[in-house]
Amino acid sequence: MKFGIDRLLEEPALRQQLAGRRVALLAHPASVTRELNHSLDALAALPDVQLSAALGPQHGLRGDKQDNMVESPDYVDPVLGIPVFSLYGSVRRPTPQMLAAFDVLLVDLQDLGCRIYTFVTTLRYVLEEAARTGKSVWVLDRPNPAGRVVEGLALRTGWESFVGAGPMPMRHGLTLGELARWFVSTLRLNVDCQVVSLIDWRPLSAPGYGWPLGERTWVNPSPNAPNLWMARCYAGSVMLEGTTLSEGRGTTRPLEVFGAPELEVPQLLKKMQALAPQWLEGCRLRPCYFEPTFQKHAGQLCAGVQVHVEDPLYYDHERFRPWRLFALAFKALRLLRPDYPLWRDFAYEYEVGRLAIDVINGGPLLREWVDDPAATPDDLERLTVADETAWQQERKPYLTY
Repeated sequence: MKFGIDRLLEEPALRQQLAGRRVALLAHPASVTRELNHSLDALAALPDVQLSAALGPQHGLRGDKQDNMVESPDYVDPVLGIPVFSLYGSVRRPTPQMLAAFDVLLVDLQDLGCRIYTFVTTLRYVLEEAARTGKSVWVLDRPNPAGRVVEGLALRTGWESFVGAGPMPMRHGLTLGELARWFVSTLRLNVDCQVVSLIDWRPLSAPGYGWPLGERTWVNPSPNAPNLWMARCYAGSVMLEGTTLSEGRGTTRPLEVFGAPELEVPQLLKKMQALAPQWLEGCRLRPCYFEPTFQKHAGQLCAGVQVHVEDPLYYDHERFRPWRLFALAFKALRLLRPDYPLWRDFAYEYEVGRLAIDVINGGPLLREWVDDPAATPDDLERLTVADETAWQQERKPYLTY
């Protein structure tokens, strides 16, 4: 198969529209070609592309920032001599200075298929600013490694944030190119937005179900996204960021594990099984221990669980529902230990005065369900299925593959 960047490099006809125009690239560490060359370097080597600037999202153009909420500065690329602007520093939208540096912005970002991944919001912001200033945006499309499955509550009105770009469910099932078309349409943006589409993407096919496993090398799109298995879990495990439970940052398997000191794992798993066994399907849960080297519970032994989705013997792409799985873990813990300090209160992704778990979920419904001892899995299921069904219909006009 071919990604958008590979098509642009290999097909001179695609580049004809760039002739005589200043070109900028929005990219990150996973912005690589089939040969694993960074897209910025590959574009700079083309004689018919006038590369004038580069932009980096969260974690930076080259991936220099390890943890969340660590900003990147602007700088000048020491080899190419072009400005590299940060969209995760003093600003998160392109400024007039940035916009003045190019005519066409190429967006080559690997997404994880999850609403909360900040590259989705960065895409919205650059489209809005391009519409305002008459710039062109080309999305060099890449696969959604989580595939086409839709899951989770939709973001509620008024809960938009840097981790909530619009009223989509947690797991949206679109590529960034398809999301770009959805943004342009639903936001009524008058912008020249083009998508250099994928060739031969097969999101319904084993073993990758979205990622071309065995055909393309995985490169971390952010420092704690080390493999496809993390991407499959992420729509659920990302909610751990709003809790006091460790998501495994500071370990070698971040966002595939969860745990805390003195967590009673056998009882937790038993309670989860009793509450909603159907939400545990499609994966294997393994009790484990880990000691984070940084962030939550650093230096402390944590009892926890690893969610295994790598082996076709027990992974079922259609049945695995990570958002429900982690919601169930929170519910079981709350019922077992009502006074457990589960929700983490801190400034999350520039949002102050709102609990992080609510910002992550695009509203308080998930937290309220967890904290209500009378609320059942069926109650959450009814709310969620309604949102998922509506999104399945809304996204249909934007499905390209």
